[in-house]
Amino acid sequence: MTRSTLLRSVLTRTAVLRLLLGWGSFGALLALVPLLDAPLPTPLLWLILGAIVAVIVVCAFGVVTEAEHLAHRLGDPYGTLVLTLSIAAIEVILISAVMLGPGQHQTVARDSVMAVSMIIMNLVVGVALVVGGLRHPELRANRTGVFTYLGMLLVLLAVAFAFPALLGDEGAYPSAAAITVVVLVVLLYAFFLLRQMGARNADFQEVGTGPDAGEPAARASVGSVLTEHRPELIARALLLLALALPIVLLSHDMATLLDEGLDRLGAPVALSGIVIAMIVFLPETITTVRAALGGEMQRVSNLCHGALVSTAGLTIPAVLTIGLLTDQRVVLAESPLNLVLLGLTLLLTVATFSARRVNPLHGAAHLLLFVLYVLSVFA
Repeated sequence: MTRSTLLRSVLTRTAVLRLLLGWGSFGALLALVPLLDAPLPTPLLWLILGAIVAVIVVCAFGVVTEAEHLAHRLGDPYGTLVLTLSIAAIEVILISAVMLGPGQHQTVARDSVMAVSMIIMNLVVGVALVVGGLRHPELRANRTGVFTYLGMLLVLLAVAFAFPALLGDEGAYPSAAAITVVVLVVLLYAFFLLRQMGARNADFQEVGTGPDAGEPAARASVGSVLTEHRPELIARALLLLALALPIVLLSHDMATLLDEGLDRLGAPVALSGIVIAMIVFLPETITTVRAALGGEMQRVSNLCHGALVSTAGLTIPAVLTIGLLTDQRVVLAESPLNLVLLGLTLLLTVATFSARRVNPLHGAAHLLLFVLYVLSVFA
């Protein structure tokens, strides 16, 4: 493939439009700084906020599109890891922007990660199981990989939501405990990534459907793919970064306006976290449903459970570090009701993926738990 052909295949018209929209919107907001600093009429506030969210979603779709191209080139688990890390990084950026913005945001990290957990493990997985199960009666995932994710999630979510109530002060880790948690979570997540990309990578690949069912399908080694397609991989990685930067730059204004808008509505504080989670995971939700329709149940798990492991593994250290550096109180301990919902979700996930075949009824049960979570936010 010549350089010009490669450039045209990567830098498509849609990609160029996304780049122009993202960077143009950032430039427009810079010009509107005096207007945004003054109190805005409520309709104008929501109009500007809606425009910023729309641009962030469009750019996020671009990030996911490029990550998907990388995922298909590299294969699982390497490719899906690129996608989940991209999504998790956007999540961390938006949460950090809210924490560093004006006002008190002691619980935004807790609310966002809780919302992400419920959205991914119940809403997205539920929809994927329903639509995938209706089309493919023989859906099954690689149990070893799924239960590796669940083992990580049990620990990371307990560290995030349960232990702060037991070890902390009013739901927040003291400084010494926060430093310890940051170091341990980073080490655990790094070890997980090392094993996932190394000796245990076969645990996260699709199982076969022939005589050797249960064994991952053979693929070209990642080293050979990197050698053969290096220019394309580098170009797509650079484009992914160029599309992600506007999200970073726009997130501060979005956080400020969202905080003001929800305050005027008198909405629950946790709604901010849900909004952030919905914005970030909309593109990946579509990707997951496509994977389910294609019968790729292990990819569904990699996208959903892997994304949540990455989100928790990156968010917990990030927000605790920001809290330590800025002397902010980071409240992580969850309410008993949400802990019950989270525990039920993990138990249901075990029951779902330990079955010989997953089916739409499993998905319906996950969707019911998500509805209960939404009701609990507004209760």
